[in-house]
Amino acid sequence: MTHRQVLESLTGLLAAFFTAILSSTIVANALPTIMDQLHGTQTDFAWVITAALLANAATTPIWGKLADLFNKKLLVQLSIIIFVAGSVMAGFATTIPFLLTARVIQGVAMGGLTALAQAIIGTIIPPRERGRYSGYMGAVMAVGTAGGPLLGGYIVDSPLGWRWTFFVCVPLAIISLVLLQFTLKIKHVRVPAKIDWLGSILLTSGVSLLLIWVSFAGQSGYYDWISGQSALMVGGSVILLAALLFVETKVSHPIIPLKIIRQRTPALAIVASVAVGIAMFSSSTFLGQYYQVARGATPTEAGLLTLPMIAGNLIGAVASGLLVTRTGKWKRYLVGGAILLIAGLGLTGTIDHQTSLALVGMYTFIFGLGLGMMMQNLVLAVQNTVAAKDIGSASGAVAFFRTVGGAAGVAVLGATMGTKVASLISEGLAAIGIKAPAGGAAQLDLSTMPEPIKLIVRASYGDGAAMIFMISAVIAVVALVAVLFIKEIPLRRTVDIVDTKHDGGGAGSVAGLAVAGVADSIVDSTMAETEDPSVSVSLDKG
Repeated sequence: MTHRQVLESLTGLLAAFFTAILSSTIVANALPTIMDQLHGTQTDFAWVITAALLANAATTPIWGKLADLFNKKLLVQLSIIIFVAGSVMAGFATTIPFLLTARVIQGVAMGGLTALAQAIIGTIIPPRERGRYSGYMGAVMAVGTAGGPLLGGYIVDSPLGWRWTFFVCVPLAIISLVLLQFTLKIKHVRVPAKIDWLGSILLTSGVSLLLIWVSFAGQSGYYDWISGQSALMVGGSVILLAALLFVETKVSHPIIPLKIIRQRTPALAIVASVAVGIAMFSSSTFLGQYYQVARGATPTEAGLLTLPMIAGNLIGAVASGLLVTRTGKWKRYLVGGAILLIAGLGLTGTIDHQTSLALVGMYTFIFGLGLGMMMQNLVLAVQNTVAAKDIGSASGAVAFFRTVGGAAGVAVLGATMGTKVASLISEGLAAIGIKAPAGGAAQLDLSTMPEPIKLIVRASYGDGAAMIFMISAVIAVVALVAVLFIKEIPLRRTVDIVDTKHDGGGAGSVAGLAVAGVADSIVDSTMAETEDPSVSVSLDKG
């Protein structure tokens, strides 16, 4: 496909992908208003985000596997239809349980759009040229992830109200559905349609149980980290996931591609993706809360204050994608991105309620830059090591673990921040002779407080947010260690791995990858002289 044909095909796909990402973050600055009108708690606050991420994470590998078995275009369109249904339900929600149900439906669709977008890009574009298009996808992800809070804040402050943070995604989804029908042209190669339903059930239930546990453990009114309930939930999750691993070694078409994630590059990329997911979703969730509560910004102002992070993410994704295509080198951008991510998060971990907003913006720009450089290049590194038939599963696996990291991060860090803030507020109130309310920070209405108490609450949220970012910085060190150990394999210029016959080197073999850079140029010139599809190339290891 020519560059123009690829861009035409990706138009609707990127529009759908943008809509999915936008929907996961647009509610960030609307959450305080939503919780007030639907009478939600601090736990509900975190779960509006976590519910969608959980459904996204649990279904991403399933969509990835379906992408290997069925027509990817039809699957994307199905995802959009499911997404529209969930968005309409969320917009009409009158209770927290109904809203969470709608968010789960949205999450299922987002899992499909995330996995399928990456799988389609991997199917139609060779890795050597994919950096440019991954940069476009990274830019869309950057704008959707960080721009969602900006748009959401504006909508909440407008006469439309918070419900339109869900409704606004519906026309965008319908437009992308129409664009996909006319622009996406992709050939589907039929393979035996076998779906690992048992593995899917074990995966979904095991991950869900674990994330539900980390979301509620240690919170008032639920159960302690060390308790009978915790033991049952953790033990049940371990049993389910152990059964999943056993099943995946026995079935012919496993939902989790163990043969892929056991390889060095995918395994290390997955470890890094977990850390990146925690940083990405936690920053977009808690940064808006910091601006609104600790700094007294309106939802619209909070969205505007996230612009430095948007800019960093956008620049990092686009620039690194273009440079990867130009140079063929990708590891340096992963390492550089990880270093920037650690530095930016660490610096943001030093802020409080009085830190200069310009300084906070500079810090968030730095870690946004790191995120942009890492997200799509991690997927690219994995796709470069697998055969075309496994791209859907491989892309889904990376997206799955990144989203699991994000869901767990939002849940655990949200609970940690809630405990920290409540403790700081109690200490601050005690210092001026006032007893904290029984419900803790969740029961405090900032708008009705006297100035001295308001200052205590702002300071507490400022310190709590700083702690969250510092923890994220420590976790990001894991990503740096992982990418340092990834071995850089030259990006192939062919969509699939070159099949080398010598020394038993088949598709996906080390020998086949080692000579890919040389073989690509020979295959290109050979195929230019013949239309015989049976032509093959065999190269000496030397």
